[in-house]
Amino acid sequence: MKATMIERIEDKLYQNRYLVDTGRPHIAVRPHLSPSPNLLALTQICPAKCYELNEIGQVAIVSDGCLECGTCRVLCEASGDIKWNYPRGGFGVLFKFG
Repeated sequence: MKATMIERIEDKLYQNRYLVDTGRPHIAVRPHLSPSPNLLALTQICPAKCYELNEIGQVAIVSDGCLECGTCRVLCEASGDIKWNYPRGGFGVLFKFG
């Protein structure tokens, strides 16, 4: 009987390294009383799980593990829900295999 291994996304993300630019996040969520549907969607579709609902029902971000994939830009930048810039040179995600 052949054993199969199921790979989890967390195991794959663990391979990446991040150089955090402390105090200068490259993504910011616009202040809001209630999140837009697209901002709520980010809590589910961000591959690095950077977005989450806080205790008062607003979407917050911790950009330290951001993969810089652009999902949030495509979904929310045009509406103004987020402000996104490239990280400063030398900071951000460091892909181990690419």
